[in-house]
Amino acid sequence: MTTKSLTPPGPRGLPLFGVALQVRRDPLNLLLRLAREYGDVVRLPVMGQQRILLNRPDFIQQMLLIQHAKFHKSDLTKQAVGPMLGQGLLISEGEFWRRQRRFAQPAFHRSRVNEYAPAMIGVAQKHIERWRDGETRDVASEMMAIALEVAVQTLFGTALSGEAEHVGRATAFLMRYSLGRARAPFRLPRRWPTPKNKRATREFDFLDSLVYRIIEERREQRDAAQRTDLLSLLMAALDEDGTQMTPKQLRDEAMTLFIAGHETTALLLAWTWYLLAKNPNVEAALHQELRGALGGAAPSLPDLPRLPYLHAVMKETLRLYPPAYLMARTSIAPVTIGGYEFGAGSTFISSQWVTHRDARYFDEPEAYRPERWLDGLESRLPSGAYYPFGDGPRRCIGQGFAMLEAALVSACVAQRFQFRLLPGEEVVPEPLITLRPHNGIRMVLHARG
Repeated sequence: MTTKSLTPPGPRGLPLFGVALQVRRDPLNLLLRLAREYGDVVRLPVMGQQRILLNRPDFIQQMLLIQHAKFHKSDLTKQAVGPMLGQGLLISEGEFWRRQRRFAQPAFHRSRVNEYAPAMIGVAQKHIERWRDGETRDVASEMMAIALEVAVQTLFGTALSGEAEHVGRATAFLMRYSLGRARAPFRLPRRWPTPKNKRATREFDFLDSLVYRIIEERREQRDAAQRTDLLSLLMAALDEDGTQMTPKQLRDEAMTLFIAGHETTALLLAWTWYLLAKNPNVEAALHQELRGALGGAAPSLPDLPRLPYLHAVMKETLRLYPPAYLMARTSIAPVTIGGYEFGAGSTFISSQWVTHRDARYFDEPEAYRPERWLDGLESRLPSGAYYPFGDGPRRCIGQGFAMLEAALVSACVAQRFQFRLLPGEEVVPEPLITLRPHNGIRMVLHARG
């Protein structure tokens, strides 16, 4: 199959800059507009280079699954997360990535993840005991604190001593800082003592010291060999040649799972409370299901099959506000997609934010309608139309963990409280490395009777 044009259609943009300034200003709406104006394969000029936006499910599958061996994570991704995560699972490549994935996989088998359920429920219940009827809280920060404590307890077998708030602030700052540098047309060296560089150094050092401290505490524990949390498995794992992870490799994987292990779930929960507050009919339907199935009791693992609407709520939140809103890959070999031939070194992007809002696959795509998932929609969608956790061999290893935690925490919280946005509160999604609410989500808590 060939096309009449040698290159895909797309905007001309400004001389030299292309659409770089629009990407910095409002990337989400830019991607939506370009997909609607130019179609399923779009050429984006950015600072003298080309980005290829893929908007059709089968083209996205070519990048993530069918021809995945011809792609590596993009340079932008590595520049944005590399300083924080090192060569962890998120950005490592090739045989090294496969080796690290083998080490981590046992901790995410369904049977092992199910063992984490009591800890997830316990953390959520303990956290909301501090909440009071009528008070105002930043629900995004509250969900970050819950998810962080769950991640540290279940994945690392320890607890944080009052540092969750600092972790949240440090992570948000470093995401904004690193992505800003990666997108900037010109950037000062990190070693220059500007205020932002100095703060970034402090926050990097804080997170590093925290992760290294957790690792060292585990080494000193006498029962470390009997533990089954992820950190213990990584520390004890042997490769086929009898080697173990180096301290730096262990740090990189621990940091990746420390950050990614709570970020996605926390954002899924935060965006869920926001969308429920904006859609009281959906909230009422969810509460009716929870009351009928649980009767006010804390949820447990066997309860989850009896909560189909809750699962639909999670799926619909991930459709409209996917924490991972963009995938980027760079070809390492010539590749043909959509009838166009691209050379090695071409950078491709696909966006869940765009594809999940495509009217070809979702009726009323801007509407929050969890019931759309109750009649088998997911099985009817073409592969690549709905992929909140990515797809292919590099699909998020923690998908099952995140969905279990989100369901259990939601069931705990929704039975005790409902949330209402502060009057005049404007919640704006901020596309950093993940899709965060800019300035949080301030809501009034109302205790249920």
